[in-house]
Amino acid sequence: MHYHDDYGGLHQLFDTNFLDYTSYVIKERAIPEVRDGLKPVQRRIMQTLANMDDGRFNKVANVVGDTMKLHPHGDQSIYAALVNLANKGYLIDRQGNFGNIFTGDGASAARYIECRLSPLARETLFNKDLTSFTESYDGRLQEPVSLPSKIPLLLLQGAEGIAVGMATKIMPHNFVEVLEAQKDILRDKEVLIYPDFLQGGKLDVSTYEDGNGRLKCRALIEEKDEKTIVVRQIPYSTTTQSIMESVEKAAKQGKIKIQSISDYTAEEVELEIKLPRGIYAEDTIRALYAFTDCEVSISPNLTVIQNGNPVNLSVTEVLRDNTGKLVKDLEKELTIERDRLQERLQAALLEQIFIEERLYKKIEECESYELVVETIDESLQPFRSRLLRDVTLEDIERLLEIRIKRISRYDLSKKQKDINLTRKKIQEVENHLKDMVLYTINYIDALLKKYGPDYPRRTQLTTFAEVEARKVALSNLTVGYQAKTGFLGHQVKGDEGFSFPCSEYDRVMLIFKDGTYKIVPVADKVFIGHELIWMGKVEQKLIFNLIYKNGVENLSYIKRFKMPKFITDKEYELFPPHKRSFIQHISLGQEGLVRVYYTPNKRAKANYEDFNMADFLIKGAAARGKRVSNNRPVTRVRPLEAKDAATDEEKKPVSLFDTSQ
Repeated sequence: MHYHDDYGGLHQLFDTNFLDYTSYVIKERAIPEVRDGLKPVQRRIMQTLANMDDGRFNKVANVVGDTMKLHPHGDQSIYAALVNLANKGYLIDRQGNFGNIFTGDGASAARYIECRLSPLARETLFNKDLTSFTESYDGRLQEPVSLPSKIPLLLLQGAEGIAVGMATKIMPHNFVEVLEAQKDILRDKEVLIYPDFLQGGKLDVSTYEDGNGRLKCRALIEEKDEKTIVVRQIPYSTTTQSIMESVEKAAKQGKIKIQSISDYTAEEVELEIKLPRGIYAEDTIRALYAFTDCEVSISPNLTVIQNGNPVNLSVTEVLRDNTGKLVKDLEKELTIERDRLQERLQAALLEQIFIEERLYKKIEECESYELVVETIDESLQPFRSRLLRDVTLEDIERLLEIRIKRISRYDLSKKQKDINLTRKKIQEVENHLKDMVLYTINYIDALLKKYGPDYPRRTQLTTFAEVEARKVALSNLTVGYQAKTGFLGHQVKGDEGFSFPCSEYDRVMLIFKDGTYKIVPVADKVFIGHELIWMGKVEQKLIFNLIYKNGVENLSYIKRFKMPKFITDKEYELFPPHKRSFIQHISLGQEGLVRVYYTPNKRAKANYEDFNMADFLIKGAAARGKRVSNNRPVTRVRPLEAKDAATDEEKKPVSLFDTSQ
């Protein structure tokens, strides 16, 4: 009993702690926040860069060290997150080797490379008046709960993360297209934007579902000449190294043939593939898409933290959320600016009245500070209508701090110009507050004009047909059949007429003498029996010509049919089974001449008859066919050439399909 009590307590403790851990990983590590698009470590890095910002570059090692005051994890995780954030190209200016997203090469050590805030980050990411702060993990510092980002960073940068029981995979998007979409939202228009990758490439969005669904991404491959192809851009989530490895693996498996592959990538991707004799660029490009990482499928999953909980959203929903937040943030900024301007105007008006009306002379006889304050307050009352609000103690104390030197040099006209300018600014802010939609659109336009040219679209949107591996696979295998052993496969040396080249993706059709047939995959070596009469590669265009003997009637039938539909390894019948029923002739083609020999009959004018297969209709594989003769059994059949003479004396035919035996 004591054991069970302990076990129950341990179980409860595990449940509680595991739930806490799960929540922590989801909200504090792996999944980004929808408002600023950042994970906690990224937010802490950006806040640290803002704290350190003096316009100059800082050693990454120093940035990492300062970030550890906010981030309770190892320095390597901060360093990796900073490099990743810098390589996205929006928030951090880099100096030194930050790695190469094209080749997959890593960055130099943190002590060798430097970084600082980008101009875009300075302008759009920080505002202390709009930021809520909380204590850091040790209570010594303050860190932002969320940064007041004025651009949809979540969609611009994208994100990937694996938490407990959930994951996120958010695609990056084009800066100009995202901001233009925000303008459309403000104008109540429908929006639809597609991902854009730094790696470039081609993107098929036909199965994309606004942030979820499925994407197909291809490398941009150029045909330098018929023996050389060059990869100029690569799919998202790949590197030139991973593509080279996939190409070499496909070549080793015999799926493609190449002479060499070389990586000349520097600032731009350049993978050069040389082809051997007899292999041409056009066919190889299609095979690269089918068998290598030159084409990849991506399954986006837009999971974010919204209002403290993980949710799955669409790109449009994120855009609407971020655009609504932008309007509110800009409105708060304008309100704060208006209040500050009004305070400045109040102070300037008080100073103007205090000096121009010589109110300072009224305090010369005052014997106490309290009397001075009371005197100034009373002397300002007649001028209340010229002020924005009532006079406070702080206003009076500010007037008392004015030095005599400043009073003596007071320039009335200059101060009046300053007052007029402040009034004008207040009026401009009031006008902006009356139409926040127009103000927000103008703000976005200013960002587009300033930063838009730096972010052209890199990924080409298109639709491409699926490359069927079977169609582009090299026929590098030879399937053979041995009648003596009954074995079939590409490791079997076939009898004459019973072998053909194929690829591992092909299917083999087997037709047996008793009229059964089945379709099988290409195998190394498999036993199928000794009664095989025909084998070939499955092709939809094939037309079969068949003559078979019906054992029940002892008469023969002619039938024609196309390649039938099938289930692999399932056995089918071309005619009803019977121990005396068998195939007498089989051939392929739209037409063909055959000579059918009957059981000899002295009364008959001839003991054979010629048929042209083109005279018979093409029907299904299970059709009965047309009877060759109403009452004469067929002894054998042989194919004819059109030039063959119709003579009674015939040599016995030597044919693969001669079943007279």
